Amino acid sequence: MSDPGTDLRHSPLDEAHRVLGARMVPFGGWEMPLSYPSGTIAEHQACRAGTVAFDVSHLGTVRVSGPDAFATLQRTLTNDLAKIGPGRAQYTHLLDEVDASVLDDIIVWWVDEESFDVMPNASNTARVRQAVGGTDVTAERAVIAVQGPQARAQLATVVPEAASVGRFRVAPFSWRGEACVAAGTGYTGEDGVECSIPAAAAPAFWETLMAAGITPAGLGARDTLRLEAALPLHGHELGPGITPLQAGLGWVVSWSKAEGFRGRAALEKERANGVRRLLAGLSTEGRQPPRAGAAVTRAGERIGEVTSGNFSPVLGHGIALAFLPPGVTPGTAVEIDLRGRPVPATIVKLPFVEKKKD
Repeated sequence: MSDPGTDLRHSPLDEAHRVLGARMVPFGGWEMPLSYPSGTIAEHQACRAGTVAFDVSHLGTVRVSGPDAFATLQRTLTNDLAKIGPGRAQYTHLLDEVDASVLDDIIVWWVDEESFDVMPNASNTARVRQAVGGTDVTAERAVIAVQGPQARAQLATVVPEAASVGRFRVAPFSWRGEACVAAGTGYTGEDGVECSIPAAAAPAFWETLMAAGITPAGLGARDTLRLEAALPLHGHELGPGITPLQAGLGWVVSWSKAEGFRGRAALEKERANGVRRLLAGLSTEGRQPPRAGAAVTRAGERIGEVTSGNFSPVLGHGIALAFLPPGVTPGTAVEIDLRGRPVPATIVKLPFVEKKKD
């Protein structure tokens, strides 16, 4: 969370959230809705069963375009853009040159042949722009994530062109004469679409989604949803001292591309030596949520630390992510220190909640 005393940025949808009675909180330099009057658990369950809309305008958009755009991104980021093409999206990392820690995890929208929208986390936009160049166009648009098993069906009643975009596909669409972009991406473990809407048109687009019966959801539900899906959060499962290999995200790294990537030498060294810790899932029996920073012990010895923890609305008990030694496997019994009280926990296979089969 940001310091409330600093100047906070506001989404183009700020007034709409306040009209809906949202609880606003500082996050990544922005003031964003944490929850609405229905509450985080209700919003979470609405996403798992139906459709919700998140305002994720705090995420950055750095537009990298021109004949050198592909080459610049290809030699800087870990994943291989040559595996996809225009009209596709890709998850990737920007690494530190020295220790290969993840400076940011990013979605790249390949909009057309020479135009890419690079989507950093809120507080990392300037850092990513410094690495890849381009133009920060964050203030020019809002990004609305429509998520859930019914997301496409309900979004189709508002804008069929956006609802039909494939998973990790990117497509332009028009809404009331405004040029917009849709991507089949999200951060909930459910199906869905993220819509980039010009800032001036965004409030009306949001109101149309609400009128279509889509439930508004805030950052609280977004966090519990991503945790159930075991999706990493920068500053928790990714960040200083944490590499893609430690986070179990080696698939984001392309070792074969000729261009290489920033931090490759350091990451190759870690790969050769073997990682000292790996991200793992923990399950507790009670409703009390494990919290980030809590020690994980086995036989009285500290073996790791919780990076994210919360109550799982779907499972009805506490869940957590933690960095543990590589040899600690699912089924292993451990304890989490919750304010001096050891709470029994079990290492479990990730994700905690699987996406429902179609």
